[in-house]
Amino acid sequence: EMDRRWQERRSMEAALRQAVAEEAFELHFQPQVALPEGRLIGFEALIRWRHPQRGLLSPAVFLPLAEELGLMQRIGNWVLRESCRIAAGWPEPLVVAVNVAPAQFEGGHLPEDVAEALRMSGLPAKRLELEVTETVLLTTAETALSQLLALRESGVGIAMDDFGTGYSSLTQLRVFPFDRLKIDRSFVQDLPEGGDAAAIVRAVTGLGRSLGIRVVAEGVETEEQLGRLRAEGCDAAQGYFFGRPVPVPQLPAVIRALGAQAVTA
Repeated sequence: EMDRRWQERRSMEAALRQAVAEEAFELHFQPQVALPEGRLIGFEALIRWRHPQRGLLSPAVFLPLAEELGLMQRIGNWVLRESCRIAAGWPEPLVVAVNVAPAQFEGGHLPEDVAEALRMSGLPAKRLELEVTETVLLTTAETALSQLLALRESGVGIAMDDFGTGYSSLTQLRVFPFDRLKIDRSFVQDLPEGGDAAAIVRAVTGLGRSLGIRVVAEGVETEEQLGRLRAEGCDAAQGYFFGRPVPVPQLPAVIRALGAQAVTA
């Protein structure tokens, strides 16, 4: 059994290294909508790997291995470039949200990498939003902060992902002026039951209003959850209720369905 697992891992490592070398990944995009009207404001880019034997794999399956192998910087830069290229073809002012890994801050070149991706694609900086977690800020500290400040000054939006799940979320709000806070899906899923989840959502939306930071809720799957978020004054939402992540060929239909042309910046 140990030998079988070792062989499987070795095979996975080799396949992943080859995929990185050949940039054999694809992006799916999940819509984000403004509340209360529910019209499209942009998409979050989500990486997928079409493994030659195992089919389409989610990032949870292969990104931890990529981190162990030191491949995240190359993968992250590919996602950044490809996201900007695809988003440049969307109607204005749709925004693309891209997750940034801690490895992309190593070396201090992220602002230059972002500038190059924007230049190559022709996408305006205001239509790109980078999502970072507390892990990024805690593990890379001053290096990450200085790069994020430079990116924000260039016009790129910065969002804190999974807000409320870390122990120092409020501390991070004091050291960096985020453009958006993303309420973690675990709180949204428990919304209909009220209690702690509802109180946390209410507190985060109120905090966002007080600080002038927009708040988006992740993992919205039911009309009841959406109703509670609207009642609390949440600014935006994403989740299966509005649409699952879809490949690029399906994006035009999603854009038409959610009324992108009527959205204002």
